[in-house]
Amino acid sequence: MVVTQENVAVNGSRRLSPQEIADALRDRIRAGELKAGDRLPTQAELAEEFGVERGTVRQALRALQDDGLLSNVSKGSPPRIAEPPASARNEPQTTMVGLAPRLADAFSAPHVRVDAACLTAETLMLALGEPVRQIHEGRILPESIDVRILLPSRDINLAFPVPVDGRGDDDPVHERWLAQRNAQVHVLQHNLRALRSSHGIDVRVAFRALPFTPPVKLYLLNGVEALIAYYMVMRREEEVADGMLDMYDAVGSESLLFSFEKRTGQRDAAFVEQSQKWFDALWETITTDLTLS
Repeated sequence: MVVTQENVAVNGSRRLSPQEIADALRDRIRAGELKAGDRLPTQAELAEEFGVERGTVRQALRALQDDGLLSNVSKGSPPRIAEPPASARNEPQTTMVGLAPRLADAFSAPHVRVDAACLTAETLMLALGEPVRQIHEGRILPESIDVRILLPSRDINLAFPVPVDGRGDDDPVHERWLAQRNAQVHVLQHNLRALRSSHGIDVRVAFRALPFTPPVKLYLLNGVEALIAYYMVMRREEEVADGMLDMYDAVGSESLLFSFEKRTGQRDAAFVEQSQKWFDALWETITTDLTLS
């Protein structure tokens, strides 16, 4: 990009263009920070935040309006984030982007039930920050929250992550995974159980250990929606205290999340029901108590 005089701030740093501001706001919408019905800050507030003139903000808002992302655009008040068309709701997004707003929708019900089967609880732990934030802000207040999570047992040989050169007597890749799994479980438990004392919500959080490596991550929300994403296995390196770990691993947060909703039709309803039966069967049969130590 050519930096013109108009794009240079007084202190010499480059000013953001209307397109860059529009892209930043799009990212907030996709991440669930701005949701359908939310008002944007005023043009003056956006201009101050991005360090630009109001005219630049107006151009950015026009671009978002042209893309159908804004509604109630008028001179009298800030525009609102538009409701997405029904067809767009089921378009797959990355798990990290798509899960948080779905969880927030699920937590608007009076009795929340979330079942999850995954390799680690990282994505779920992060995504739950959105409904927890909305509870603290007073925007939603469920009466009860029941969360059940299936994670691999510490005692099995995982299919992934695994060292590229194979396992030895010492397996730092497995120990790294186990430490992450345990830390995420502790944080997730704490964040949800804290809602008991802060808001009087009846919270139950339970974990069971799978005897196998799940090839997909599955989230079941209130018995009416199933979200599924494939773990994409890849080779990667990670630096640790005593060197580099060369491993076959999966970065689940970047996998596309596919949604199936009962209300969509018979095919989706059957998928949700079968997914729930699959989860319940695992929970009640071959899984064991999750050991964190």
